[in-house]
Amino acid sequence: MNRRDFILSTAGAFGAVTIAPRLYGATAADRDPLVLTLIRANDDVVRRYLPRQEQRAGHRWLGGIPDDFGIFAAREIGQFIVTLVSAAHAPESAFYRADSLLEPLRLASRCLLTAQHEDGTTDLPATNFHSTPDTAFTLESVGPAIVIIQNGKWSACDALLADLKAFALKAGEAFTNGGVHTPNHRWVVCAGLARVQTLFPHPKYLARIDQWMAETVDIDPDGQFTEKSTSVYSPVVDQALLTVARLLNRPELIEAVRRNLEMTLFYVHPDGEVVTEASKRQDKYQRGSMGKYYYSYRWLALRDSNGRFAAMARQIERTATAPLAQDLPAFLEDPTLQRPMPASAPLPTDYVKFFRYSALARIRRQQISATILAENSTVFSLRKGTAALEAVRVASAFFGKGQFVGETLELPDGRYVMRQALDGPYFQPLTKEQLDADGGHVKLAPNGTLAAGPRALRARSNIQTLESVVTITENAGKFEIVLSITGTDQVPVAVELAFRHGGELRGVEPVAGMKDAFLLRNGRGQYLHEGNVIEFGPGHTEHTWTQLRGALPKWDGQSVYLTGFTPFHATIQIG
Repeated sequence: MNRRDFILSTAGAFGAVTIAPRLYGATAADRDPLVLTLIRANDDVVRRYLPRQEQRAGHRWLGGIPDDFGIFAAREIGQFIVTLVSAAHAPESAFYRADSLLEPLRLASRCLLTAQHEDGTTDLPATNFHSTPDTAFTLESVGPAIVIIQNGKWSACDALLADLKAFALKAGEAFTNGGVHTPNHRWVVCAGLARVQTLFPHPKYLARIDQWMAETVDIDPDGQFTEKSTSVYSPVVDQALLTVARLLNRPELIEAVRRNLEMTLFYVHPDGEVVTEASKRQDKYQRGSMGKYYYSYRWLALRDSNGRFAAMARQIERTATAPLAQDLPAFLEDPTLQRPMPASAPLPTDYVKFFRYSALARIRRQQISATILAENSTVFSLRKGTAALEAVRVASAFFGKGQFVGETLELPDGRYVMRQALDGPYFQPLTKEQLDADGGHVKLAPNGTLAAGPRALRARSNIQTLESVVTITENAGKFEIVLSITGTDQVPVAVELAFRHGGELRGVEPVAGMKDAFLLRNGRGQYLHEGNVIEFGPGHTEHTWTQLRGALPKWDGQSVYLTGFTPFHATIQIG
């Protein structure tokens, strides 16, 4: 589906779109038609939201929105408010200046103030309490709502505006004094401070921003942020830095965002998903949407007249798994976003890129997309169109610690080489001198094993070793993985090729007693999905033990295993 078809089909899903002579903040001649689609999509969210609002008199969370477990949180209230405010202030919305939204908004703003502690913070009941960063995340919704109401000049929202400003002012105290947990929180709090500064200018807000910014933005030479969270926190950091840059006229912060967006162009699969294998956060190994990057790519495409960023924004419009309706408040707060983007420039689809600081290599050959990783239990993954080999993992039953994780990623002569060296010692008795020094007896750990302290003093003997080397080469989108595991003999080995659920496997046989587990005894296997085929082999099966002691649990997918004993030498061709 092309972009024009996407816009028309999505608009059709929400009813006919009437082109009004004027859209909020932009004339019909200088706006992107996508904005009308976002308004209709936002209207649909309003319709889903309203029945969920708690409206029972006397309820602790009167005006709030429960999650699937019946738990309420300030962040959801903020999102509810900005969704309704956006609808009420967009002339093309079915809810434009609708009186029916005023009471739900009044209840929600009152609930939001009730949810705020005396110190200005709010809770995230899933994990964080009296949380400064989660209050900043809430202000990501409340801040745009304030600007939209101020610009809309609908007097019926005056009381709502006063409530939201009161929330922001109190939040400013939390931002000035409160701490954070994770690297991205620093920049989200700075974005919150920037919003409070625009409403209630005070030197203390700027001083607190400068205090955080003195640590410098945590971006490496590759263009990656510390958390490497490509589907969750990298776009959060991008948008937070752009917010500070935009509101406080700090253009120097834009460069970090620009570098991260440039790098991310090379992390995108043919179907629009983003590589998440190297993440240090909860999105690791998860299917990653590019949807959260939309604002940043569009903002910089317009600012820099950047055709590649414009192309990526358009690709996100076509492929994002989550709807883009959540971006409507940004378009209403900052009408410059409503302008049509520059013409698209070609996106990178044929390349080899090595990201040294992430120990990761990316290879694209049009519809083939591969990732090679060290410092990771997944050493290789591959996409061919919609067919996904999500992980290749190697493990051995070596003293319960044989899951292969490459220590480094080396690139000699166009090959990708990862190594792991393990040892398995046994321990000698403590000497009389050691026992006397330790009170004359051997201490045990709470689990009944030898305590770590005395054990560290014991002489080692009968030391076993295991040297594992994984070498990967690529030729025109076809890959060869050479495995060599040597040292102690007769150690069981299992190699897992983990394919995504939903495809069809051929040429393999089920593992007895296990769901979605298969052996490739010989020859070649195939994985098929929507007409895309990944071939792999040849097979190698010397035993049927796939869940080795010390190995990670089976991947959540359709796993094909090759097995053997050390010395283990195998070559797997994938393409």
